[in-house]
Amino acid sequence: MIKINYENTRELQKNKEKMVLEVRDLHVTFKTYGGTVQAVRGVSFDVYQGETLAIVGESGCGKSVTSSAIMGLIPTPPGEITKGQVIFKGKELTRLSKKELRKIRGSDISMIFQDPMTALNPTLTVEEQLTEGIKQHKSISSAEAKKKAIEMMKLVGIPNPTERMKQYPHQFSGGMRQRIVIAIALMCEPELLIADEPTTALDVTIQAQILELFEEIQEKTGVAIILITHDLGVVAKIADRIAVMYAGKIIESGTKREIFYKPNHPYTQGLLHSVPRLDLKGKALEPIEGTPPDLFAPPAGCPFTARCPHAMEVCEKVMPRSESLSSTHSVDCWLLDERAEGMRLA
Repeated sequence: MIKINYENTRELQKNKEKMVLEVRDLHVTFKTYGGTVQAVRGVSFDVYQGETLAIVGESGCGKSVTSSAIMGLIPTPPGEITKGQVIFKGKELTRLSKKELRKIRGSDISMIFQDPMTALNPTLTVEEQLTEGIKQHKSISSAEAKKKAIEMMKLVGIPNPTERMKQYPHQFSGGMRQRIVIAIALMCEPELLIADEPTTALDVTIQAQILELFEEIQEKTGVAIILITHDLGVVAKIADRIAVMYAGKIIESGTKREIFYKPNHPYTQGLLHSVPRLDLKGKALEPIEGTPPDLFAPPAGCPFTARCPHAMEVCEKVMPRSESLSSTHSVDCWLLDERAEGMRLA
């Protein structure tokens, strides 16, 4: 299994063979009666084999839309990828037909959706749902598919798999249903796993078990994981790198240590200040005042300007360029640009 070593960031940049996914300047819009929603506005990132990239941000910032675009699941109409590239192992996914995407989706790239109860078909047994995808993508018999399903159920920690695979989703607890969804996603041994809020509906104890399961699976298979979440506690547990999204854009990205210990964007700092901490017992949380901008007509400048305590005139008028603080850490903020020095606060 290949695991990225973030102590040697130069090697990370050089070794393109380990790159599984490249997203370049991705734009996704939705046409509605009220106008066009610019849900994703120029998102770019890479994912490497054996790493976990967490995409974090408030609800409505474009996290799930980005993951759906990668999977080719944007409903058209009203949705449309208007610009950008999604390159998986050298293949440009946005140019593939629906038939070609179906061959990759579920086989090379799999997705774990938010709610395991709605992700599973209540009228089919667990065995039928586990074996459906592998029968479609691989030329194997029903007996081989069943054997693989039992192996996957064991991998995700479901006891008595031979008996339990004959049961229906309603006969499993919430945590066990989530494990079934993970097993389905892993049946074809994908190279990239996208987990969209995989622990949102689960209690704290089950959340911890699911996160430990992700780490075990990654160690055994080397799968790359994109974790979509708003929970920074989840991110702190398993992420290697973090991309912070706001109003359809990635405004800061870096390794886990860089984001948690050296956050530079005021929005990233606000997210961290709004999380309860045991070492600050008794101290009141600091919420981020205001609301995100309307993406029917996004602002010309930095989208966080209206909520930023450090906003300057230039922030409102011009979008900040990305500033590299290290080979893995970049921030889109005028506070780090020398050209903004001396401009009065708004």
